[in-house]
Amino acid sequence: MLHGLWRLTWLEIKIFAREPLGLIGSVLPAFIFIGLGRALGPRMRGGSAGVPPIVARDLPIVSALAIAAGAVLSLVTIVAVYREGGILRRLRATPLRPYTILTAHVIVKLLFTAATLAAMVLAGRRYFPMGADVPLLSFTIALLLCTVTILSMGFLIASVVPTARFAQPIGTLILYPMLAVSGLFVAPDSMPAIVRLVGRVLPLTYAVSLLRGIWEGEAWSAHVGDVAMLALLFAVFTGASARVFRWE
Repeated sequence: MLHGLWRLTWLEIKIFAREPLGLIGSVLPAFIFIGLGRALGPRMRGGSAGVPPIVARDLPIVSALAIAAGAVLSLVTIVAVYREGGILRRLRATPLRPYTILTAHVIVKLLFTAATLAAMVLAGRRYFPMGADVPLLSFTIALLLCTVTILSMGFLIASVVPTARFAQPIGTLILYPMLAVSGLFVAPDSMPAIVRLVGRVLPLTYAVSLLRGIWEGEAWSAHVGDVAMLALLFAVFTGASARVFRWE
């Protein structure tokens, strides 16, 4: 089973690398991070009040979530294309188990997420004034955890989209508005009660809280609730997608 998983994973990596739009979408957040860091980095080092707070404080969080969102949209599109083209049906007819096929897609997205984050951090060190005490390893683990949960939501979206043509637009319309109620741009306490309630059932709310806390040096023990909710939502999305997923 592991041999088949790694062979399929390697094949999916090559397919993804040959797709210009998917590859560009994966690395674009890193370029945005580096570009803004290069343009505003000196002013941030000097403590300039003219730097927008979202850049001075949360640019790494925005960039990391953009990487995760790009991975999810790529997953939704690829699964829809594979289903519409009959590739999923043919793969299911092979000795590979269904969960092996789906796991290969998740591994590919996690590998590209980790690689893009590493490139963003290494290149951004020159321009973005991140402190020496930023726990990059913990932040990477947190981002991969958040990505897995958001990918499980992507599988649920991919399970119900009608055709490949509508996969990415539908995924975009579902995913990006979640950022507006996640607490990334607006503090939850200043939101209407109904918006706060919606935010509490969305994974991006807990992803923002976890990533922001870890980036600022808080201990994992301070975010047990975020991790628990991400794990719960992962189980819910995975269970729901397993029931409604269509192979053809």
